[in-house]
Amino acid sequence: MVSRRVVLGGVLAGLAGPALGEGLVISPRPVARPSGGSAVTGAAEPGALITAAKLGGVVGFAVAEARSGRILEAVEGGRPLPPASTAKAVTALYALERLGPGHRFVTQVVAAGALRGGVLEGDLVLIGTGDPELDTDRLGDLAARLAATGLRRVRGDFLYVDTALPALDQIASDQPDHVGYNPAISGLNLNYNRVHFEWRRAQGGWGVAMDARGERFAPPVRMARMEVVRREAPLFTYRARGGAEEWTVASEALGKGGSRWLPVRNPGAYVAEVFQTLAAAQGIELPAAKRSARGPAGGQVLAEHRSDPLADILRRMLRWSTNLTAEVVGLTASGAGGLRASGGAMSDWAKARLGAEGRFVDHSGLGADSRISAEEMVRAMVAAQATRTGGQLKAVLRDLGMRDGEGEAIESPVKVIGKTGTLNFVSALVGYVQPPTGRELAFAIFCADAARRDRLSVAEREQPEGGRAWTRRARRLQGQLIARWAGLYA
Repeated sequence: MVSRRVVLGGVLAGLAGPALGEGLVISPRPVARPSGGSAVTGAAEPGALITAAKLGGVVGFAVAEARSGRILEAVEGGRPLPPASTAKAVTALYALERLGPGHRFVTQVVAAGALRGGVLEGDLVLIGTGDPELDTDRLGDLAARLAATGLRRVRGDFLYVDTALPALDQIASDQPDHVGYNPAISGLNLNYNRVHFEWRRAQGGWGVAMDARGERFAPPVRMARMEVVRREAPLFTYRARGGAEEWTVASEALGKGGSRWLPVRNPGAYVAEVFQTLAAAQGIELPAAKRSARGPAGGQVLAEHRSDPLADILRRMLRWSTNLTAEVVGLTASGAGGLRASGGAMSDWAKARLGAEGRFVDHSGLGADSRISAEEMVRAMVAAQATRTGGQLKAVLRDLGMRDGEGEAIESPVKVIGKTGTLNFVSALVGYVQPPTGRELAFAIFCADAARRDRLSVAEREQPEGGRAWTRRARRLQGQLIARWAGLYA
């Protein structure tokens, strides 16, 4: 995996995005039942909990018996709301059924011509199928395997093929240019389609570097460029020009030094350039890369990298809420030519296969126009258990863990597995409550203040004022609701 180094530099170093998930903040310990009745002492009413949370907008939730699907409690359960990253739970189901848990993404280096005496008499072609977890270290290992064939020079062209998936320069158009959680997508992806930007204060200015670092390799990158400009705002500007991705950064935000990841909008060219550099380190001389629409007919595979099985990829997707992974596996599963068409195909599948009606405009939940109600999401979670992939979904869902009101981890007899989702002034949680004995529950909780979100400018969307406090209140409410259900129903 790409290194998750701690980055520096205040606001510039912030990697936290709207798709990150956290555990619950309240323990769902069962509340003791009084003998002879169904009332539970201390189980606050949902309306009182929602009012106390002071979220504004709409809170919609539903909880059901996981086995039968019988709804036990709901508030605004039929109201379609943004699912945020909880859409990834549906994406995981969709990909598992369409592709299978053992599916692997393959990246190959193919020779179109004869290899004689270390020289390829023809073209060398780098071909991707969309691997969302390809990183610089793995790409370096691919270059080493190529070198082991004896190749040292190519008389023809060095081509790259990234057409296994549609070339998209971003997931959602309403996000700032510089946020890494809104990546480009292609059939060749690297480091979650991000480039590493590092700066250091020097006499009279700043020294800057752009590279594609992994744990073992840190090749410099030429196609992404950074210029420090003396200004206070905007923080970054971006433009694509002449095959390069040109960034500027406000000098007033830099401080003494730091680093952060920035998105790459032409990932195919990025992968090809980095591979060329890594190949040179192995003694292979490659010409400048050119894009090709297809691989050679009948070429010889010289080296390849196979990803981990899909089930493992999905487990990490749900753990780290990686938007690129969600879009890649969804697009691969649908075969559609764009995100809206692919999200629509998944919506149709969810209705036909799970009986759940919703509108997904992508597979990550980043798009603001996706909508599904809590009751429909619960219906999907219940129906999933009857499919051959239902058990596989539970196996890859995250154990959310329990924390007390201070945020400290605590032990609990009740296990909650599921998926969180966060956008600006949107917080969602779906999953299963699994008590040590008694009934398993399926639930969905959606909190959304759409009007407040819509008032944000694009520049405010990375870290909106009041957003963190609002999200903390929403997550506390979610924990309180689960505590209630564990006591009443589990």
